[in-house]
Amino acid sequence: MTNFKTTIKPFLTVNDGIKAVEFYVSAFGAIEVKRFELQNKKISSVIEIENAGFYLSDEEPCNENLSPNLNSPVRIILETKNADEIFENALKFGATEICPMTTEEDWRIGKLKDPFGHIWEIGYPL
Repeated sequence: MTNFKTTIKPFLTVNDGIKAVEFYVSAFGAIEVKRFELQNKKISSVIEIENAGFYLSDEEPCNENLSPNLNSPVRIILETKNADEIFENALKFGATEICPMTTEEDWRIGKLKDPFGHIWEIGYPL
């Protein structure tokens, strides 16, 4: 276990997994690393944005895995030097702007909600 590194990865639950993967690939330049086919054309996937990984799956009400109705109580922070480009692409592909890209004291950052109800803060430290 010499190279083991503790990590935390979000697991996003959505109401249309295939459509969500298409959004993250188009809007964030993500790569779908692995896809698991579930019943009723539902999926569970491993996604990466610039080598930062997260999980995504369709809702599974029997396991109490439900997508956010209006807003997720969790914000996802995506730190990338490509923040401006990713932010604009996300808006182009259906995300809703909450706060525009702006430069604060020591951050370049913007905030948006993706079409599946998840809140993203996209930026980088200056």
